[in-house]
Amino acid sequence: MNMQTSVSRKIFMAFNCILLVGTALICILPFINQLAVSFSHKNAVAANQVIFWPIGFNLSAYDFILKGDAFMRALWVSIQRVAIGVPVNLLLIILTAYPLSKSKENFRFRSIYSWFFVVTILFSAGLIPTYMIVRFTGLIDSIWALVLPGALPVFSMLVVMNYMRSLPPELEEAAYVDGASHVRTLVYIILPVSTPTLATVTLFSFVAHWNSWFDGQIYMNRIQNYPLQSYLQTMVINVEAFFRNSTNVSADIARYIELVSARTSAAAQMFLAMIPILIIYPFLQKYFATGLVLGSVKG
Repeated sequence: MNMQTSVSRKIFMAFNCILLVGTALICILPFINQLAVSFSHKNAVAANQVIFWPIGFNLSAYDFILKGDAFMRALWVSIQRVAIGVPVNLLLIILTAYPLSKSKENFRFRSIYSWFFVVTILFSAGLIPTYMIVRFTGLIDSIWALVLPGALPVFSMLVVMNYMRSLPPELEEAAYVDGASHVRTLVYIILPVSTPTLATVTLFSFVAHWNSWFDGQIYMNRIQNYPLQSYLQTMVINVEAFFRNSTNVSADIARYIELVSARTSAAAQMFLAMIPILIIYPFLQKYFATGLVLGSVKG
């Protein structure tokens, strides 16, 4: 019996298609709804008339946000965090993964160091000790409080380490024969062939920094230093107060009050916060599955 044309095969494929399409719709429809809300008139939103298409289309919510100091200040903090945090993560991942990928003959204490990092995945020091370290090192209310506590993502380091360990040893041996040092071998031999895995952990690091909100609320005493997600989380919890206390509508206050509400403003801000992820993901997505597979098993 030809499996490609059998009835059971057709039923199975149809079920898979329905399941995957349904799952995709469940994931994307809330975003479409929030986008429609952000472009709608506040009266239509208050009456729950907006589902997947804007009613009373206008751009006042985005105008309201982009003229405001609070949102733009939080956006700048997040940009700084990503610009500093992602390179720091990649640097420490590479510098840690490369020596740990060596054999026991070349690195005698490899097993000890490997277990040292694995323990950090299994056990956490807890919130209070971590906060005390950040406080007593003088990092409170600084951008480094958002970067240094998670400077080395151990899971990403293990992915890169396993990938480097799977590379043919002849690559390094040929470089050593030509007189290359460990640094030149790493920079000119290992890193160029590790592009898929490095792109994957870069995406992990970018998303982790951009979406993190809890550490901003813990380590920042002033709301002016909140990263974007911390600001949005606070705003969503107490959105009415944020809307009442906004100072960015003085010039056109009548028009804003008529068209913009707390819900439309919140929807617009959340959608704007997603734009960087939506932009960067398509460029790194092609490396995502390859990098995970190559970095998770030794070939």
